[in-house]
Amino acid sequence: MELSFTELNLSKPLINALTDLEFIAPTPIQKEAYPIIMSGKDVIGIAQTGTGKTFAYLLPILRQLKFSNQRHPRVLILVPTRELVVQVLGEIKKLTTYMNVRVEGIYGGTNINTQKERVYQGLDILVATPGRLIDLNLTGVLRLKSIQQIVIDEVDEMLHLGFRTQIIQILEMIPEKRQHLMFSATLTDDVDALIQDYFYEPYRVEIAPHGTTLDQIEQRAFHVPNFYTKLNLLLHFMETEPDFAKVLVFTGTKRLADRIEEELQKKNILQAGVLHSNKSQNLRLNTLKRFHEGEVKFLIATDIVARGLDVSDVSHVVNFDFPEEPADYIHRIGRTGRADKSGIAISFINEKEQQHQEAVEALIGKAIPVFPIPEVVPVSPIFTEEERPSLFDKPYLKAPGRRKGGGAFHAKKTKAEKSHRRKR
Repeated sequence: MELSFTELNLSKPLINALTDLEFIAPTPIQKEAYPIIMSGKDVIGIAQTGTGKTFAYLLPILRQLKFSNQRHPRVLILVPTRELVVQVLGEIKKLTTYMNVRVEGIYGGTNINTQKERVYQGLDILVATPGRLIDLNLTGVLRLKSIQQIVIDEVDEMLHLGFRTQIIQILEMIPEKRQHLMFSATLTDDVDALIQDYFYEPYRVEIAPHGTTLDQIEQRAFHVPNFYTKLNLLLHFMETEPDFAKVLVFTGTKRLADRIEEELQKKNILQAGVLHSNKSQNLRLNTLKRFHEGEVKFLIATDIVARGLDVSDVSHVVNFDFPEEPADYIHRIGRTGRADKSGIAISFINEKEQQHQEAVEALIGKAIPVFPIPEVVPVSPIFTEEERPSLFDKPYLKAPGRRKGGGAFHAKKTKAEKSHRRKR
């Protein structure tokens, strides 16, 4: 029999908020993590994207949070990106409709003085990116001496982005007696090292083993030679697929994302937006909001969106280029097929990327079905500058042969010798 939220010993304000959200039963990660976090133990939660990791740590934290007038935060939630700060703040506000909880979010790329003023007013929960947290702490306005619980969310992505030094610095700054909660979709060697150094006998909750994909996601692959053929195939789906309603198009680089947007604009396709770190903060948040609301139909994004952002009702994920890391493939396609809904993940794979496809198939334990390019899709003979093979990639030129006859060695004449010879 399925466990309901009412059986988790949640407070009435939390039950009322969940009822308003029409949430009836906890997900496996929420059900397993709740009693362990409530017990005060350190917890490592491993669950793939879309399984409810954020609520898994927010529900027990909010259940235990008592009213206080103290100015400095008691709960610290670290996330890798500013978008995730905004998202986690939104989730907290959903759950605290009937509670008096002071919460703030801080991140880089915006006015630090405004954030200082808000933090100075006092708060219970602080959601932050590591760099801005350290900056505010150095000003003296924010102190971490009252932290009782620290959550490190998407820790593998934070380490991948180079935040290891900042995370260690933060862990050294907060009180020794605190509860550590770490949630992620993958568990790497770097993450294990962090756990060994700072966690005390952590309880591990693993719901979806690394490499599993959601059963409701239909995976398709197309072997496509180059950028312009990939673009033609994308345009074909935009024009012919009736359910191509809310689509995430993933790229490995910001430059490629911008190039796709430019090409779509040339084709007068205006319902597309771009999301990557070179875009301004306001533009990124506005683009994401428009995608949520359906005003933007196609969101072209780098992997920043694959890590933890909750984008609901995504009908399709398109891997315009295939990710080099198998785990990134899992994160990308996990944006669709959520909340018991079906989804489709389509991958465009060139010859060089087929080795990455093999690595993903080894990880997930099955082959990704490969479909032929529809005959109506033009196959372009044009390769972009990045796609053209380097001279040294393949033996296009024969190795220089050795001269026969063995020529004599001639020492290089110095400038003085040449000058002396001219004077003679």
